[in-house]
Amino acid sequence: MDPKLKKTKDSSSNSANSPDSTHSSFPFPDEVLERVLSLLHSHKDRSSVSLVCKDWYNAERWTRTKLFIGNCYSVSPEIVARRFPRIKSVTLKGKPRFSDFNLVPQYWGADVHSWLVMFAKVYPFLEELRLKRMTLSDESLKFLATSFPGFKALSLLSCDGFSTDGLKAIATHCKNLTELDIQENGIDDFGGGWLSSFSENCSSLEVLNFASLSSDVSFDALEKLVRRCKSLRILKVNKSISLDQLQQLLVHAPQLIELGTGSFQQELTPWQYEDLETAFSNCKNLQALSGLWEATSLHLPVLYAACASLTFLNLSYAALQSGELAKLVAHSPNLRRLWVLDTVGDKGLEAVGSSCPLLEELRVFPADPYELDLHHGVTEAGFLAVSHGCRKLHYVLYFCRQMTNAAVATIVLNCPDFTHFRLCIMNPGEPDYLTNEPMDEAFGAVVKTCTNLRRLAVSGLLTDLTFKYIGKYAKNLETLSVAFAGSSDRGMQCVLQGCPKLRKLEIRDSPFGNAALLSGVEKYETMRSLWMSACNVTMSACRLLAKDMPRLNVEVMRDEGSDDRQADKVYVYRSVAGPRRDAPPFVLSL
Repeated sequence: MDPKLKKTKDSSSNSANSPDSTHSSFPFPDEVLERVLSLLHSHKDRSSVSLVCKDWYNAERWTRTKLFIGNCYSVSPEIVARRFPRIKSVTLKGKPRFSDFNLVPQYWGADVHSWLVMFAKVYPFLEELRLKRMTLSDESLKFLATSFPGFKALSLLSCDGFSTDGLKAIATHCKNLTELDIQENGIDDFGGGWLSSFSENCSSLEVLNFASLSSDVSFDALEKLVRRCKSLRILKVNKSISLDQLQQLLVHAPQLIELGTGSFQQELTPWQYEDLETAFSNCKNLQALSGLWEATSLHLPVLYAACASLTFLNLSYAALQSGELAKLVAHSPNLRRLWVLDTVGDKGLEAVGSSCPLLEELRVFPADPYELDLHHGVTEAGFLAVSHGCRKLHYVLYFCRQMTNAAVATIVLNCPDFTHFRLCIMNPGEPDYLTNEPMDEAFGAVVKTCTNLRRLAVSGLLTDLTFKYIGKYAKNLETLSVAFAGSSDRGMQCVLQGCPKLRKLEIRDSPFGNAALLSGVEKYETMRSLWMSACNVTMSACRLLAKDMPRLNVEVMRDEGSDDRQADKVYVYRSVAGPRRDAPPFVLSL
């Protein structure tokens, strides 16, 4: 047993964040408690354990090495440092999710630097940092690279503010790096020279993902790096890598379990084609495949030998047609996850329903969200076909231009185990195209049938009846996303009063106003956040909410030239740190 566990039981007894009781009713020996805690890997479970009593609180704080913070403003770096002395891995999320749709103004905040400065003081042994929707500069990346000698893993998802110069600092100074995962970031790409900055002795990489970068990289440097890293499991390259170069990389790394290819836009000689096909067939452990830029039916057959073991196929960058998808999935009987563009059409999804009985997750993205031609894309027919053949489906994100109540009701009857149901009818306010009725009964069927539903995104012509259904039946719902929906404040009130596990509520361009906002006064303290933009909320209601609930941070973002009385964008979240100190002028902290 770590002596510090015993030493700190009394010294931490006055902590503001610790439970009131000193001892549990049934105390465990320290060795048993430490063993039990070592078996808990979920941050939610560990947080629950820490509330049992002060003994468990202290034991948990000293044994926790991984930290998840879902909102970087819900707590301060100082509070985290005081509570957890031994953190080696941090996951930190910043901006609201609607920033993905450019609804959060630039320079809003979520800068990681103050966190890094504190980590350097108290966690010099930090090994992993995973950031999502955070802002970080090249200076921050250089500070990170030089402040933690044993640093191993960096993951940046939907972050901004940095450039490839920052990646160069990571490659240069992090000698023990096992993971560099760069996904969908707003990065200034100054060229691929950063990849040449890895030491000639670097052989520790297990994950390397630079698929979202645009510039050419030194293939010679990449090939040498891949050849040295015998434990490389995940490799995702960008479009600059040709098929011929991809074949050479696969020869050096047949052990890959995830591969993101480069561009398929290359004419191959017969012997090059054969070599590439052989390289794929030698990847016996390949489970996930992505990339496939400009893939055509001409080159897709080289993948067939590797498809049998695939559980995840990400075709969200490959504008395949129905026949091309049909041939791929016919060779992929073990698929659990599939992402496609709507260019595959309903016929392509029919092939999925016929060939992928084990499918659990489907995401269909629009190739062109502004194209109004109904002769392209997918409809309810494709969704129905998948639901008939893929009865294990429990996660869906489906962009389409038309849908019916009856189709959705049939889909959830076929697949009642949905935990995530995100239906996005791209034309706002679109009714059931056959009956011209609102889509209320569709989402009513979803929440009545799918009792384990945790995440729901609604769309189409919706009245308050939809939200009445949600409040009455969606008892396990944690996240709800609403756009262009509802008819009065009553709709939002039903959700806030009826969904006991609701943690995130995201609303845009809907008629909900002050009464709706204030109906959740007590609910918001149990939620992570509320976002409302382009709704009917006023500044006076926001001030009243802030006054009544001082432990909530109520932030208002004003659009240029808007009415001074209106609250254009409202972000409400719980925080133990109080109002944030880095709010820009356009963010009013009430």
